[in-house]
Amino acid sequence: MALDQTAQAASAARTTVREALADDIARDRTLIGARVNGRLLDLHTPFLRDDSTKIEPVRTSDPDGLRIIRHSTAHVMADAVQRLFPGTKVTIGPAIEAGFYYDFDKPSGPFTDEDLAKIEAKMREIIAAGRPFRREVVNRQAAHELFAQMGETYKRELIEAIPEGEEVSLYRHGDGEREWVDLCEGPHVPDASLLQAVKLVSVAGAYWRGDERNPMLQRIYGTAFPSQAALEEHLKLLAEAKERDHRKLGKELELFMFHEYAPAMPFMLPRGAQVYNALVQYMRDLYVDYGYEEVITPQIFDKRLFDTSGHLPNYRENMYLPVTAEHLDAARLALRLGVSPGEADAAAYKEADKQRDAAVLEQLAELERLAQKPMNCPSHCLIFGQRRRSYRELPWRLADFGRLHRYERGGVVHGLARVRSFCQDDAHIFCAPEQMQDEIQSFLRLLLEVYAAFRFARIDIKLATRPKKRIGTDAQWDAAEGALAEALKQAGLPFEIAPEEGAFYGPKLEFHVEDALRRSWQLGTIQVDYALPDRFELEYTGADGAAHRPVMLHRAILGSLERFFSVYLEHIGGAFPAWLAPEQAIVVTVSEKQAAYAAEVVAELRRRGLRARADLSSDKLGAKIRAARLTRVPYVVVVGDKEAEGRKVAPRSRDLNKDLGAMPLEEFADRLAAEAKPPRLAVRASGS
Repeated sequence: MALDQTAQAASAARTTVREALADDIARDRTLIGARVNGRLLDLHTPFLRDDSTKIEPVRTSDPDGLRIIRHSTAHVMADAVQRLFPGTKVTIGPAIEAGFYYDFDKPSGPFTDEDLAKIEAKMREIIAAGRPFRREVVNRQAAHELFAQMGETYKRELIEAIPEGEEVSLYRHGDGEREWVDLCEGPHVPDASLLQAVKLVSVAGAYWRGDERNPMLQRIYGTAFPSQAALEEHLKLLAEAKERDHRKLGKELELFMFHEYAPAMPFMLPRGAQVYNALVQYMRDLYVDYGYEEVITPQIFDKRLFDTSGHLPNYRENMYLPVTAEHLDAARLALRLGVSPGEADAAAYKEADKQRDAAVLEQLAELERLAQKPMNCPSHCLIFGQRRRSYRELPWRLADFGRLHRYERGGVVHGLARVRSFCQDDAHIFCAPEQMQDEIQSFLRLLLEVYAAFRFARIDIKLATRPKKRIGTDAQWDAAEGALAEALKQAGLPFEIAPEEGAFYGPKLEFHVEDALRRSWQLGTIQVDYALPDRFELEYTGADGAAHRPVMLHRAILGSLERFFSVYLEHIGGAFPAWLAPEQAIVVTVSEKQAAYAAEVVAELRRRGLRARADLSSDKLGAKIRAARLTRVPYVVVVGDKEAEGRKVAPRSRDLNKDLGAMPLEEFADRLAAEAKPPRLAVRASGS
C-alpha cells in the first residue's frame, strides 16, 4: 500500500450517523439519517469517516427523509399482515415515489377492503408501541438458516442470489416474541413512533419478480408522510387522480379502447385519433423549423441488424419475432423426420435422428431470422451509412414516427402508459463532436417550447454521468458530459447530477415534468452515443479530407406518444385545449325549429377548418347542454329563434366557465379559429 493510502486508512474511523451527529440529533428529533459522501444512510449504519467525509443531515421533511419513513412503514405493514394472517409469506417491500408497497403470498385468499382496515389498525398499534428499528449484519449462511426456520421461501431465494462471502443486512423492530425481522439494506427510522401519518390505499395482483410464469402475489399499496396534514393533502390528490385516470377518461370520452384479440395494443377511436394525429402534426411542424428531416423505415428486419447494433442480447425477450405459415409448416415437417427404432437398425436410426435434429435447428433458426423493430436507431444508422457523408451535411437530424413493438409482460402493462405497440417522437442527430453542444442547445429550445405549449410549469432535469463499465475514452466522456452540462447552463436550466447512471455508450439528460396533481413523469431524453457509430462503422469526410466518426444523439421530447397521451389526459382532466380537442364546438338547438340554422352554423365552422357538430335531438335544451359539457368540448353553442333571426350564436366557454352572450356567427368563428391554432402558429399570428 502506498504511504499516503496507509495514512488515510489509519486516520479513518468507523462510526455511525447517530454518533457523528449526536449533538444535532439531541436537539432535533426529526433528524433520521444522512447522506454520507452521497450515500443515504440511517442512524444505525456504520461507515468509515475521515477528514474528507461529507455528511449531510436528513430530516423527516426532506425527500430522503420521506423515503426512509415510507420504507419503514412498509416493514410495519408486513409485520401487521403476518400477525393478522399467519402463514402469509413476505417477498419485497420498497419505498416508491407515491408511498410504498409490499408483496405477499397469502394462502387464505385475497385481501379485502375490510382486511386493509384491520391491517391499518394493527399498524397503528405497532407504531404506538414506539419500538426501535435495529440493524444486524450476518453472514449469508446464517441469513439463509434464519429465513428457512421462518418458512420464508421468497427471502431464501433472494439470499441465494447473494454471492458467497458477502455479509447480509437484516432489520428488526419490536420486542421478544413480537419482534419482526426482514432481509433489508435500509435505511430506516430510529423507532416506529416517527411513523405518525400512514394510510393503506389499494390492493393489486403482482407476479413474483414481475414474471407471469411465477406465482401471483398480492401487493398492498400504502403511503406515509411526516404529518397528518401532508397525508390528508395527498389523499385529496389521490381522489382527484382516480377521477382523472386516463383509462376512465378514455372510456367516458370514447378516445381509445383495448381488446383481448390485441393484448396491450391500443385502438385509437375517431376522437382519440384526432388528438393523436394533431400531436404528430404539431411535432412535424416544429421539425421543419428546427431542421429535421423525416424518414420512414421498415417494421421488420433481419435480426442481424440487432446483432450489429448490440440490442439483441438485451432486447430479445422483448422483441416480436414474425413467423409465417410456411416457416411453421417446415418446422413441423422437420420434427416428423427420421425413423422409429423398430423400423431400422440402430445406425440408421441414429443417422435419421441426427438429420432430424439438424433440420429442426435449421428451421428454428429460420423462425428467429426476422424481428419487428423495438427501436428506430439501428435503421437510422443504415440510412446514414448508405453512402459516404461529407462534413457539410452535418448535423443531420432524422425524425421517425414509425410504429414500434415491444413485448411487455402482462403484469406490467397499464392502459396507454405501458403498451406493446407504440410510436415515439423519435429522432437521431448525427453530428461532428464539435457540433454536439450547439445541437444539444437547439434540442433544449425545442423541448422547452413543446413543454410550454402543453403547460407543464415545472421541469426537473437530471444529468446521468459515466458508469464504471463503459466504452469510449475519458476524453470523449469529458466532452459529452461537458457539452450536456454547458448547454443546460447556457439555457439557465438547473439540473442535478445522477452519478454513474448513464448508459455504457454515453451520458444523457432526463427531463421530468410535474403534472396538475404534482406527480413527476419522465418524458424527454437526449443521449450521447459513441457505440452505434462504431458498431456500424459510420464515417464522414471532414474538411481535412480524412474519415471521421460522427457522434449520434438519441432524443425524444414526448417519448412514447401513447404514454404521453395518458400523462397529458390526466394532467388536463380530459379538457383538451381547442387546438387538440376532438370537437371544438357543439351546437345545440332550443327546439327543432332551429335545426336548419344549426346546420348552417356547423357548415360555416367546418368551412374554416374547425371541428364542430350539432345536437338536433328532441331532448330539452338543459339535457343537451349537460351532454355536450360531459365531452369537455371547449364551446357549447346555443341557437334559438333570436340567434337564427339575427345570424348570431350564444356560446358558452368551458375554460372561462361562463356564457359569452349573443354574438355574430362570424365573430365567434374568428374567435374559435384563433384559439384552434396550434401554439406555434398562434404565436406567429399574434406577431410575438
